[in-house]
Amino acid sequence: MVQTEFQPISETQFVTTIPEADNINHIVVFLTGVVSFPEGTAGQIYFSWPDPNAPPNWQPLGHISNTKPSAIFKISSLKKLEEMGSSMNILFGQSHIVHNAQIGISIEPITNIREVLSPNNPSTFAHKMLENFMNYILSYTTTQPQMVPDPTATYVPLSTVQNWYTNFERRCRQNPNFWKT
Repeated sequence: MVQTEFQPISETQFVTTIPEADNINHIVVFLTGVVSFPEGTAGQIYFSWPDPNAPPNWQPLGHISNTKPSAIFKISSLKKLEEMGSSMNILFGQSHIVHNAQIGISIEPITNIREVLSPNNPSTFAHKMLENFMNYILSYTTTQPQMVPDPTATYVPLSTVQNWYTNFERRCRQNPNFWKT
């Protein structure tokens, strides 16, 4: 169902809750035509999957603007990524456990959004590479009881991969070109 009830968190941040989000694979975010963005701004879209044991984990999806009034985002791949944790947990002022998925919109200067989402931006490449790597790794996850003994296989704990992912992501935020040296 269409959700139009966004709750203000601040003057530039808004959140809506999506109940029963487990079967949702895509979301569409669009301007209704009633209100447009202030000149020179756009809405950065974030999504948070439900996790009964943790605060929201905000994943950036993309943006909408007055010149790009709608966007479709595939969110099914984020179901596994939310398990990885992130420093994005308190982005919209929340630190309590959320049981429903949420969409957050942050109104920001359009120049900042374009810079972040530019395909030539090293940070964009690094983020997409990390996302692809984690999707690949997580597609092979299995629980201990499901494992079949294989003396020729080498296993790496998921927590080790998670630590690498968290550290790489942090270093990219600090210096998007760190990997070039």
